[in-house]
Amino acid sequence: MSDRIVSWHPNPSKPSFTPPPGAVDAHCHVFGPMDPFGFSPKAKYLPADAGPDMLFALRDHLGFEKNVIVQASCHGTDNAATLDAIAKSGGKARGVAVVDPDISEEELQALHHGGMRGIRFNFLKRLVDNAPKDKFLEVSKRLPAGWHVVIYFEADILEELRPFMDAIPVPLVIDHMGRPDVRQGPDGADMKAFRRFLESRDDIWFKPTCPDRLDAIKEGGQGDPWDAFAEAVAPLVEDYQDRVIWGTDWPHPNMQDEVPDDGHIVDMIPRIAPTEELQQKLLVTNPNRLYWSD
Repeated sequence: MSDRIVSWHPNPSKPSFTPPPGAVDAHCHVFGPMDPFGFSPKAKYLPADAGPDMLFALRDHLGFEKNVIVQASCHGTDNAATLDAIAKSGGKARGVAVVDPDISEEELQALHHGGMRGIRFNFLKRLVDNAPKDKFLEVSKRLPAGWHVVIYFEADILEELRPFMDAIPVPLVIDHMGRPDVRQGPDGADMKAFRRFLESRDDIWFKPTCPDRLDAIKEGGQGDPWDAFAEAVAPLVEDYQDRVIWGTDWPHPNMQDEVPDDGHIVDMIPRIAPTEELQQKLLVTNPNRLYWSD
């Protein structure tokens, strides 16, 4: 890889929707800057720099007050760039780390002091080469108090992952609802399977996020304004409103061929959470309970 890719909109629109006071963008990333924070030699993509200054400027432009910064796969298990962004946030950011399963207790505590509140397991084969379930399960049993596990997978392996996820002893947060086929609608097979999973335990949280990925034209969806996504996801948010958090996914890793407008992504919020009560839970109450309870 030599060409550094740009996957974010150069001039996102100002959303029509105004987030409530205290709103959290609970799924975003930073890329570098590559100097001094290099990318992993195992990275499947090499992004242009998208550091904390850019992230916080976007946060303010979109009307949010806080961020949860999720370690991007391009940085591997070196969390230095994410920790740097958290440190520069003035208390307005927390994070989710990616770690070597053999990480020590001392290193986990250092991540905690740096603002991390969870670890992420990625099962997308196009992004990671190895996802050792046994080692992931072992490290999940050693996390600092109050932490959770974030899991990213695609809908076709949900049942395969169930025994592994059932055994994790801390709360789970599922990225992008496990990537269901939203074209199936709210009663489609993928949504029904995800609902069964949510019913299996009451500490599974999820992110009703990424309409640009799940309703993308290139994947057979409708694209912006992502009507299929709104129709499929709104009932899920309504039914599990105390276990949802939301984020932009900026800077939209691997979306360089169909870069979304972040203002339009924010304007999806009232379409999946149409009442002020739902918006408050989605954007304020729930993410603060999960990430700022200590």
